[in-house]
Amino acid sequence: MSETKVSPAIVVRRLLSLTPVLLLAVTLGRAADAQKQSPAPDLQPIVTQADATQAAAAQVDLAQDQTQNPLSGNQTQSSSSSTSQAPAPDYNWHVSISPYLWFPGVHGTTGAFNHDVSVHASAGDLLSHFRFGIQGAAEARWQLLLLNGDLFWVRLGDDKAVPFPGLGASSADLRVGELIWTSKVGARLLDKEKFKADANIGVRFWHLGQKVTFNPSLLGLDFKSSENWGDLVIGGRTQAALSPKASITLLGDVGGWGTGAKLDYQFATLLGYKLSSRWKLEAGYRYLFVDYRTAQFLYNTVTSGVIFGATYKWK
Repeated sequence: MSETKVSPAIVVRRLLSLTPVLLLAVTLGRAADAQKQSPAPDLQPIVTQADATQAAAAQVDLAQDQTQNPLSGNQTQSSSSSTSQAPAPDYNWHVSISPYLWFPGVHGTTGAFNHDVSVHASAGDLLSHFRFGIQGAAEARWQLLLLNGDLFWVRLGDDKAVPFPGLGASSADLRVGELIWTSKVGARLLDKEKFKADANIGVRFWHLGQKVTFNPSLLGLDFKSSENWGDLVIGGRTQAALSPKASITLLGDVGGWGTGAKLDYQFATLLGYKLSSRWKLEAGYRYLFVDYRTAQFLYNTVTSGVIFGATYKWK
């Protein structure tokens, strides 16, 4: 067979016509490979140096404010929590019992049928003739309402008393009893954690009795008599905390004004020490004055001395 000869010019012309197609294919292939290998574009916001400086300054200001006023950052939270944690009203009764021992002396004037005598008896004298006694106080509180009572009852005796001559007796048995009961209703005027103040009004009831038996009783002169009266009294009480354990109590009242006695008043100062949530010990001084007189009886005395006691909170 005869061979067809192609001129070099024709070959070159055909290669030049195919060059643009080859370049386009190569370019598209490289773009596809680059798209597969390149990572996804970063969509995070661009933070400039100025924004970073402002954020850092804001954090410094917040730290300084919390250092100077630690509660400022929690005002909303603390106010909402304090509102939710507000204590509920207490509608329960609170009862306390306070037995005590009062060691008083007595001085003044007493008498009957216009025959008056001066009386001076120390605490030791009364103790030497002590026979029986009950002393104590109790209080019930409901919110601001207060109910309290105080009892002092003693019996004294002397079975070796020497009677006046000419009565036909060698000895006499003397029995003397005194009962003082004070009952009050009051209100709490100030009720703070470290200070409390109360006002009250009530009645103090007095009973004085005596019995004399002669031995032997040849003339039948044995006798028994008593006097009873009540006095309207108005008073108050304050309690102040000296420390988490120690406290001081001041109390007093005044009355009489002709309702029973001409004048009847008392005051007391007590120092307390808290042993537990229920028990407290107390010690102090109590002073009681009364001036009671009728056409046939006179009792004008001061009874005063140290007092020791304990208070138990029942609930």
